[in-house]
Amino acid sequence: MKSIPISLTCLLALAGCQVTPDRLPQAEPAPSAACYFPSADDRALETSVDILTEWGFTLTSTDTTLGLISASRERELHGYYDPYDNYGRGMRMFGGLGIGSGSSIGFGGGVGFGGGIGQQPVEVERVSLFINDAHIRISRDIRRFDHVGDLRESYSASNDDFCRRFQATFEQSLPADGRSL
Repeated sequence: MKSIPISLTCLLALAGCQVTPDRLPQAEPAPSAACYFPSADDRALETSVDILTEWGFTLTSTDTTLGLISASRERELHGYYDPYDNYGRGMRMFGGLGIGSGSSIGFGGGVGFGGGIGQQPVEVERVSLFINDAHIRISRDIRRFDHVGDLRESYSASNDDFCRRFQATFEQSLPADGRSL
């Protein structure tokens, strides 16, 4: 009987610990019902672009044949503390150990200070609008990056407040009869 190496035994034990997900990924929290509303305006695409640019968004892409608008805006987060930063502010560590064939052994290490000096954590807000069949669907997410540029938080922000404000502004910009001239 052949003996099984310890490394193979550990690998098999760890493989038994893997769990498959019980459901497919989905937006959490779920988009608000207010993020899908009717629009009888012939100029819904142009009106939506005007609203987003007025609110400080920059268009990232548009496809008028599909009725798709993507826009984003970012702001600096002064005083943002990253609870997941294990190395402290502005410090990165790296090191390694290598063992070669024969009698060669190598060690390496380094510490970097000042990563992100003069840089601020940033919040990026992205909005996508899909205008089709006389309806508008809004999708919004927010991502936060630390002072080094690493993604630290990301979540769906298609909430009731934002979508209702957009819908109210959209309806206020329509002519009195609800149709374009």
